Amino acid sequence: MTLTAPELERYSRQLLMTEWSGEAQERLWGARALVIGAGALGSPAATYLAAAGVGQLGIVDPDRVELSNLHRQPLHFTPDVGRPKAEVAGAKLNLLNPEVVVETHPVELTDRNAEAVVMGADVVLDCTDSFESRYLVNDACCAQDVPLVEAGVAAFEGLVLSVRPGESACYRCVFPSAPPAGSRRSCREAGVLGAMAGIVGSIQALEALKLLTGVGEPLLDRMLQIDGRDMAQLVVHTSRRAGCPACARV
Repeated sequence: MTLTAPELERYSRQLLMTEWSGEAQERLWGARALVIGAGALGSPAATYLAAAGVGQLGIVDPDRVELSNLHRQPLHFTPDVGRPKAEVAGAKLNLLNPEVVVETHPVELTDRNAEAVVMGADVVLDCTDSFESRYLVNDACCAQDVPLVEAGVAAFEGLVLSVRPGESACYRCVFPSAPPAGSRRSCREAGVLGAMAGIVGSIQALEALKLLTGVGEPLLDRMLQIDGRDMAQLVVHTSRRAGCPACARV
């Protein structure tokens, strides 16, 4: 790939970075990223991936835009209420960077289609909001040997970890089972500040860029925890778990 004059201008600020290069930009342009969930985390994550110049970007979300989404999901505007989230996100991302091929999938992820959905991706960003969906995405990525960036956010707290199946700890290695019902609240129950979701989703995009280009050190065998109340950050070291039902066979 030879960058055109408009591409050189569009990506000039990241190409100026010592750690970045034309080769990194070409690797990114040849990659396919899949964002599952076009909401609080998916909005900033998909925006920064499209802006950075990922070649193909898939958006998976079966829901429609609700008024209560708008304070934390900046891909969706007030006139979009009632429209499919995947469709709305795709339209905005195409306006941001028409060079990126955006594929929209307004489908619900299930145990029947999860592996087919993630198949062929170079990285998956799990931007869903339940433990059930996180295990589903993790297991599908492990089965298809697709790198994954996992994250969660509620109230002022967030976490992010990256996974290379067969090389680093997967989500099930870190959390072998979901917490007891009622012990952890989702953002629907605990609330969330839009800015906090923006921070976590942006970190997801950064992790995906590192995994796709080889630039920087992804959060492999490490989990980042952030508390927005005082900006405290904790890095928890993790390791693969023998007999993990998701990644032990990879």
